[in-house]
Amino acid sequence: MDHFPIFLATSGQRIVLSGGGDAALAKLRLLLKTTAEIHVYSPAPATEIELWAARGKLQLHRRALRSGDVAGAALFYAADEEDILDAQTAAIARAEGALVNVVDNLEASAFITPAIVDRDPVTIAIGTEGAAPVLARAIKADLEERLPSTLGTLARIGKGFRKMAEALPFGRARRDFWRDYYFNTGPKAMTAGESEVRPALDALLDDHLTRTARAGHIAFVGGGPGDPELLTLKARRALDEADVVIYDRLISAEILELARREAVMIDVGKEGFGPSTSQETINDLLVQHGLAGAQVVRLKSGDATVFGRLDEEIDAIDAHGIGWHIVPGITSASAAVAAIGQSLTRRGRNASVRFLTGHDMKGFADHDWAALARPNEVAAIYMGKKSARFVQGRLIMHGADRATPVTVIENASRPEQRILETTLNALPDDLIKADMTGPALTFYGLAPRAAAIAATEIPFEEMA
Repeated sequence: MDHFPIFLATSGQRIVLSGGGDAALAKLRLLLKTTAEIHVYSPAPATEIELWAARGKLQLHRRALRSGDVAGAALFYAADEEDILDAQTAAIARAEGALVNVVDNLEASAFITPAIVDRDPVTIAIGTEGAAPVLARAIKADLEERLPSTLGTLARIGKGFRKMAEALPFGRARRDFWRDYYFNTGPKAMTAGESEVRPALDALLDDHLTRTARAGHIAFVGGGPGDPELLTLKARRALDEADVVIYDRLISAEILELARREAVMIDVGKEGFGPSTSQETINDLLVQHGLAGAQVVRLKSGDATVFGRLDEEIDAIDAHGIGWHIVPGITSASAAVAAIGQSLTRRGRNASVRFLTGHDMKGFADHDWAALARPNEVAAIYMGKKSARFVQGRLIMHGADRATPVTVIENASRPEQRILETTLNALPDDLIKADMTGPALTFYGLAPRAAAIAATEIPFEEMA
């Protein structure tokens, strides 16, 4: 992040702009939304600028900028659209202590002006650090359509009510009140007219003051395979409401970013045959925060119900009478099979699919190898990288064809996804050559469609 987003207080501040053409007009249309004192310097200003000056919206100086004109200003815009002139005025502004923006010159600017969605006092700023202005405008247009025009009115009325709301305990009780106002009570009151909003707020506060504190609760949330766009809406909502997030090692940073900034984030990562947080410690954390009244998200990779030790954690909180619910997620097998353009079942090939784990708490996991070794069987093997030679040996021992296709998908659904196409016979050696370090899922009995892996398959020469 080369540009750190902030919101500058403009009340009582001077903002100076040099220029009178199209670039100046574009900046002034934004600046006139502020409460700043705006000064424009231009020998030949556009008619629109003259009209704004006549209406008292800005102060127009019909001459070129000179030394002393920017002294005491917070911001300065060089918008003359002439490189030499912009450089001269920018130098004056820097010498006089203002932050400088040179229009259409990112390198010469100390700050940039983002695209803005205005629902005053709600303001959304969208910036791309100059990389994609068209994209910023598209995002702005999308948000403009999504956010109701009444949002600003609700925020303005709510702002005036903040002192009253401090009668509620700080933290969750206050957040629940404001959530109820902005997403339920407030919009309903607005349908009857702005005058109905304040009485509705008074009644809502009385209601929340008499409520008992919400009991602690655990949401077991499937975080999916890593792509934040594959999170369910329920999962997003749970993260937004969580006081505490207890998450696994394979949860991506992009998904963790979706949690509230105030939430307590606790890493309880486990690694097969490596450093781990004990299950007892995880159980204790869930009980501790649940009994303290926190809304807890236990964030598990993939789907919480697949190889996630879910029952052990539910048993622990059940023993203390703590409420819970499960939010399903997309399991890694679904994301991985999509990556190779296949389906888990196919008429005439296999009517069932097995979900296996490569190892359990005591070591390599054992399964019905004889059944799996039959032709046309398909299995999704979780945590199978380190157990690949063990799995290969058991299958061959029970008669599996050494030429059976095997596909390994590393980091399924993530930008760094890679696909290894191999056979049962070559699986362990090819895995070593591929040097996969990320989470991987192994499909026994499935080969990828060529078109689906052209960009992500690991070439043989890369492994050599």
